[in-house]
Amino acid sequence: MKIKLSIILLFVVIFLGCRKSDYLLEGSTEVLHDYGEGTGTVTWTKNKEYILEGFVFVNDGQVLTIEAGTVIQFKTGQAENASALIVARGGKVIAGGTKEEPVVFTVEGDDLKGSIPKESSGLWGGLIILGNAPINNEGGEASVEGIPFAEPRGVYGGVNENDNSGVLRYVSIRHGGTNIGESNEINGLTLGGVGRETIVDYVEVISNDDDGVEIFGGTVNLKHMVVSGCDDDAFDYDLGWTGNGQFWLGVQSKFLGDNLIEAGGGISPVDGIPYSLPNIFNSTFVGCGELGNGKCIVFENNAGGIIANSVFLNKTKGVFLEVTDKQHDSYNQWKNEKLAVKNNLFYQVANSTAESIFELSGFFTSDIKNEWTNNFNTSKNEIQDPEIDLSSNNFVPANKIKRDLMEYPSSWFQIVDFKGAFGESNWIEGWTLLSEEN
Repeated sequence: MKIKLSIILLFVVIFLGCRKSDYLLEGSTEVLHDYGEGTGTVTWTKNKEYILEGFVFVNDGQVLTIEAGTVIQFKTGQAENASALIVARGGKVIAGGTKEEPVVFTVEGDDLKGSIPKESSGLWGGLIILGNAPINNEGGEASVEGIPFAEPRGVYGGVNENDNSGVLRYVSIRHGGTNIGESNEINGLTLGGVGRETIVDYVEVISNDDDGVEIFGGTVNLKHMVVSGCDDDAFDYDLGWTGNGQFWLGVQSKFLGDNLIEAGGGISPVDGIPYSLPNIFNSTFVGCGELGNGKCIVFENNAGGIIANSVFLNKTKGVFLEVTDKQHDSYNQWKNEKLAVKNNLFYQVANSTAESIFELSGFFTSDIKNEWTNNFNTSKNEIQDPEIDLSSNNFVPANKIKRDLMEYPSSWFQIVDFKGAFGESNWIEGWTLLSEEN
């Protein structure tokens, strides 16, 4: 009897041990759902595996801290079955990666060693951050696209320009993007009404099924951004974004991608204020080649902004400015010095002429067309080879592009002596999927 009992006990121990290992409980893996309670104030650490299923929120008042080197995976799914991480108004995410140990958001099953092809997209949702900064929507608030409108935690916008939604530093967002309805998509990184005290620096979005980065209003500043292989726009802003951007890299895949920058203004109403008037300096944009779609830049719906000291390559269409009969359309934003495309370099864009690169859309006269075209040269733009070796994903020019630089509009910008996103150092190496060898 004692022998039989010992055998039974041994079998139970072995069986339970196998169950524990098979299901990876107690410390190795956490599968997270959200039934309204959010993540809570918690720290996710690199020694655990996190798998998110469905929409998981960081609720108002909660702080999610993500340790350097942590990998967050998301269950696959489309439409209402998509998985995403959403930081609601009043919540914070502190994702403090490093160059050696970035924080990675990716699809379930990604071993980060090639198990998921680099170009795979649309496998999960994306990262959405919502804040209390101003937007130009009627009532000062809106429901973010990509989340069902009935979800109250999807509302963004407010009056606090200095709102703080946390930190994204050395973060890589891979293989996301999904559509939950017509014109209702999840981008790689969505920033809705995010304030300027939020830190966004060294962030990659790669192979997303919609836009790489979309900014809905707010005052947030973005530095060292990498967007590549996305199916729609590389960068998209509207609803009155008034922040700054510096050191942006946008790279489109052959035949994939729409606009490199889609600059929009108001939506409801179109003439809502504040207008979208960001400052974007030192960027490098590589289009999808001579058979690709989209434009280098589209200004529409009263959008303005300054885009300067940057490099544009390999795009069939250049910079389009919308002309309407409205007092504050993008054409008038330019006339009122609220819009400028200055001191940039273009190469293999349109037909490589000022007339083909600086275009207009809407209703305009030949005099307006000539006025805008002539601005290409008076604004010190040029057509010249930047000497960038695109075949090796090395976007550092052979020689610094130092001539004719526009002065920076505020002390937020890092003062450098070159055009484009790169001088001597290749700052995408070591932490981005884009920089890894195929």
